[in-house]
Amino acid sequence: MNLFAQLQHEFLQRHVGPDEQETREMLDTIGIDSLDELIDKTVPKAIRLPRPLELPAAVSEAEYLRQLKNISLGNKVSKTYIGQGYYDTHTPSVILRNVFENPGWYTQYTPYQAEIAQGRLESLLNFQTIVSDLTALPIANASLLDEATAAAEAMAMFFNLLNRSHDKLDRPKMFVDQEMYPQTKDVLVTRAEPLNIELVFGDYKTAVIDDQYFGALVQYPNDKGSVEDYRAFIEQVHAAGAYVGMATDLLALTLLTAPGELGADAAFGNSQRFGVPLGFGGPHAAFFTCKDEFKRHIPGRIIGVSVDANGNRALRMALQTREQHIKREKATSNICTAQALLANMAAMYAVFHGPQGLKNIASRINVLTQTLADALTAAGQELVSSSFFDTIVIKTDKVAAIKEKALAFNINFRYFPGNLIGIALDETTTFEDLADIINAVNLVEGAVSYSLEEEKVLHGVPAELVRTSDYLTHEVFNKHHSETQMMRYIKFLENKDLSLNTSMISLGSCTMKLNAATEMIPLSWGHWSKIHPFTPVDQAKGYLQIVKELEQYLSEITGFAACSLQPNSGASGEYAGLLAIRGYHESRNEGHRNIILIPISAHGTNPASAVMAGYKVVVVKALENGNIDVEDLKAKAEQHAANLAGVMITYPSTYGIYEESVKDIIDIIHANGGQVYMDGANMNAQVGLTAPGYIGADVCHLNLHKTFAIPHGGGGPGMGPICVAAHLEPFLPGHVFGKDTTGDSNWQHGVSAAPFGSASILLISYAYIRMLGPDGLEAATRYAILNANYMKARLQNDYPILYSGANGTCAHEFIVDLRPFKKTAEIEAEDIAKRLMDYGFHAPTMSFPVAGTIMIEPTESEDKSELDRFCEALLSIREEIKAIEDGHADTKNNPLKNAPHTQMAVITSDWDKPYTRETAAFPLTYILSSKFWPSVARVNNTVGDRNLICTCEPTESYMQEA
Repeated sequence: MNLFAQLQHEFLQRHVGPDEQETREMLDTIGIDSLDELIDKTVPKAIRLPRPLELPAAVSEAEYLRQLKNISLGNKVSKTYIGQGYYDTHTPSVILRNVFENPGWYTQYTPYQAEIAQGRLESLLNFQTIVSDLTALPIANASLLDEATAAAEAMAMFFNLLNRSHDKLDRPKMFVDQEMYPQTKDVLVTRAEPLNIELVFGDYKTAVIDDQYFGALVQYPNDKGSVEDYRAFIEQVHAAGAYVGMATDLLALTLLTAPGELGADAAFGNSQRFGVPLGFGGPHAAFFTCKDEFKRHIPGRIIGVSVDANGNRALRMALQTREQHIKREKATSNICTAQALLANMAAMYAVFHGPQGLKNIASRINVLTQTLADALTAAGQELVSSSFFDTIVIKTDKVAAIKEKALAFNINFRYFPGNLIGIALDETTTFEDLADIINAVNLVEGAVSYSLEEEKVLHGVPAELVRTSDYLTHEVFNKHHSETQMMRYIKFLENKDLSLNTSMISLGSCTMKLNAATEMIPLSWGHWSKIHPFTPVDQAKGYLQIVKELEQYLSEITGFAACSLQPNSGASGEYAGLLAIRGYHESRNEGHRNIILIPISAHGTNPASAVMAGYKVVVVKALENGNIDVEDLKAKAEQHAANLAGVMITYPSTYGIYEESVKDIIDIIHANGGQVYMDGANMNAQVGLTAPGYIGADVCHLNLHKTFAIPHGGGGPGMGPICVAAHLEPFLPGHVFGKDTTGDSNWQHGVSAAPFGSASILLISYAYIRMLGPDGLEAATRYAILNANYMKARLQNDYPILYSGANGTCAHEFIVDLRPFKKTAEIEAEDIAKRLMDYGFHAPTMSFPVAGTIMIEPTESEDKSELDRFCEALLSIREEIKAIEDGHADTKNNPLKNAPHTQMAVITSDWDKPYTRETAAFPLTYILSSKFWPSVARVNNTVGDRNLICTCEPTESYMQEA
């Protein structure tokens, strides 16, 4: 390869772990002559792509950054006062540098292994406390996807509580106040229709709520910026036996009476203005909080306080029995990904500013809004509402002239139907900015005069709605206000967490691959971070170019005709794909097709998403070898042929094999009138070698936070776009502002709040594809398969490997069966998972898809030395198990049962274990040079569920522990 070709492929060499020599050694261990031979033995010939991917050639990292800088200039950074749930904000530099741009925070996995996740768990507990305190509701979750889908989750929660059967609804109606945000109302329409919920839009002041309603939703402050007193309305709804959810603004709640104090049952919204960049719509952390009676029904993850094996305080994800992975089709939500990284940023913002700092920011915005309102009314403008927090709306017959002048001032206002103009101020608005706003609106020549009167604080807030209660009284929000303190607090928490900058995270089906710095850097650039999602399209040309090109790339990679980037999580993508199938059937007058076949091995989100989309789930059996039972599928497809909507399958299968029968499965479904949905969880083993569209599927969602390098962020963000065959393209999700954003007036309702979901992180996947190019993408897939088969070869003589393909190989992941050790040594999968922490590793995926197993996926990004290090850890653990089997170690008191071992446990003078401290903490020599210490011992999963605490406890509890 010449020098210029090497430069073009430099990213491939940096992304893929093994070099040429390591590749040869790994193939020798497997017993195969070449990588081509391994691929030929692993991927069925019948599904191999007939040609290379037609994508742009790879570019170097430096060239990519240069090109992207030029594209970014197509985005115009304006003074934007659109509001509507999105606001410019100042991200404190200490948070920008130490959280947002820090792989110690953005490469962590979801905190299922709590002992090595105490840092982000504490930060998420802080987030829950902020939400609970400001809303005055006791139960909060650790974030949702966005405000619009959070509203839909509130609707679904209320609906499921008051309608025991979806076939015969006791209470079919939901009232939605007309002054909720348009994008929220649009998503509510999407989510209501499959469940036969009847949405009633109207004015809450004149609404009549009776026993046909299960709930009501209102906005506070509302879409026009007005601060309304909902007390009487809430009483009316409660009198009818229904529930009330309130969309709200956390910053406004530092000044306004809290939803819980008004009587609301649940509150939700977007925490974006707590220091999280606009990013053309995301990612941002939505929040959700509710009364205690809903704690077993609230969607999403809850961080709770428990204790560890030594009786010390420890955090964990609580009440996981609510989750879709366990409840499957009986789940009331398919929420899997949260927005943990962004929730952590918002939490740090509140910790840094503290309660008084937040109130000062809110008060400053309110004073500027009052000053603006006074100046405009003095100039003869008519305000729609006399109450407000940060947003005023004027009524004028000169909208076109004002818009023209505002654009000349580089200002974006919000333009409502009916001659209304909205102006929403934010943290970045200055006193000097008011002059440009006033001049743009007044259409007069020359300067205008206005004055700032700070004593007018809360003048726009009705006296009966001024907040009087305290919030954020816990010590954590009142001590980290200097940058030194804040920097150390962030680092203190980071050190408690194992992330990719510590060691490989070999989670099967979760694909924890390299999140390259060059992919990440542009997210902080102002021309990407400061663009409002509803900005005029001619000011977002850079974003729209990225969107268009990425849609084309993903369509080519999947073998489909079209793509939607709107779904902002994998589960959201599943739902959008199922809605496309639903829309297609309805367009053919076959809306009665309501049966979805789902293999028993499918992800828990699959059946949960199907039920949300209005389908009935029929489970298909699996064979002993892990394959789908084709005969059972055929029988059930024929049995339900008249009503068959489709099937949901994962390929390669969840068992880590390329099923030879996949085309037969697809043909059976199509022959019986159904459509084929392919879960994209394992796309990491398809790219460049095969494709869902080529295999014959109709729709596929993609986890961009898996295959396409978006970081997991400690439990989110994610993106779940869908790609579809041509006949499903008309049924891709649209957006309420689709006509303005895309120029297309023929659109479906939306599935998320912003037109392109969490648009800013699309840059990461775009970079991944552009810097790898078609050859690099295929090479990444090949090396994912090589790494998995190498580890399988190293482990298979000591551990039983559960499934293999027709030629004895696996795909990009494989399952290790740990069940025999329960009989021979009383050792369970959890014991091995916790012991791996002592070796410096995060456990592979536990007990999925088979209980008592671990599923290992090394990804293409790990080199041979790291794969060997992990294998040596598992082989050493096998020797520890053998010691128990041979009677040389106690079945109850051994390194596995006592794992993980904390630093405090090892240094105590009170050591009473029948094995050495060295065995506990340094079982292999490599650990001596780089020891990661779990910060707590094994967490008690029962205590926290029996006594749920999901906010920061009183400071005294920490003192007692110390």
